[in-house]
Amino acid sequence: MDAEYRKSIISYYDNTRLDYRVLWFSKKTRAVHFGYYDHEVKSHSEALLNLNKVMALKGGVKDGDIILDAGCGRGGSSLWLAENYKVHVTGITLVPHQVEKAQKAARKSQLDSRISFSEQDYSNTNFKDNTFSLIWACESMCHASEKLNFYKEAFRLLKPGGRLICADYFRAKRPLLPQGEKLLHDWLDGWSIKDIDEASEHQRHAENCGFTEFEIENITEYTKPSLKHLHSMASKLWSLGIFLKGIGLRNKVNHGNHFSSIKQFEALENKLWYYGLLSLKKV
Repeated sequence: MDAEYRKSIISYYDNTRLDYRVLWFSKKTRAVHFGYYDHEVKSHSEALLNLNKVMALKGGVKDGDIILDAGCGRGGSSLWLAENYKVHVTGITLVPHQVEKAQKAARKSQLDSRISFSEQDYSNTNFKDNTFSLIWACESMCHASEKLNFYKEAFRLLKPGGRLICADYFRAKRPLLPQGEKLLHDWLDGWSIKDIDEASEHQRHAENCGFTEFEIENITEYTKPSLKHLHSMASKLWSLGIFLKGIGLRNKVNHGNHFSSIKQFEALENKLWYYGLLSLKKV
């Protein structure tokens, strides 16, 4: 990852942490991701936690797993995994303040003997070959400037028989019509995401690295209420956001995040992307 793009990702999460804390996650969830709504879910917080459950079932998480949470954010999924399974979790993120917050939460939950966090690029880590039995990536691979590099490193780090589970955004096709590409990037640019790939591109990268059992399940119908919830909040607060930016209480990054929170749903409604659950295996 080049230095400028890395800097933009860190800046995004540094500048938007108050937005996430006030409008999105709670101390219980610590989730910087969307929620999964099914018949058991009754609230936003429950939906955020439920996505962890869905990913764990799809990824085949089991007691004894050694897990890399690649792009761990504030450690919400890492904590959930350690609370619900007898596993060891290593969380990595580019963002220093997220490492600090995640470590503090792990200590408070008395889980720090089974969880650790560090500042690393998931496409170029300092871990040894064949270290992990599972790699977990929740809405984080999207930030990889070259998805192939993510798969290369994941393959190196996984033990034989290891699995990768990823919840993320997938473009409907490449290329889109010009107005489609513009709308898609109106969303992505504000969230410091260079681009997202379509399923066939992910499959080609994964299989070229040696992965097997590649599968992407479209779960948009279950995440759409969460996506719509963000759009609704952002739309209602748009005039206030413009005012606050005008008087200097919101900066360019804050405003870009707000704008993108509206455009992500518009792009979804125009069928430019979908929310998917990706799984694969290293033989």
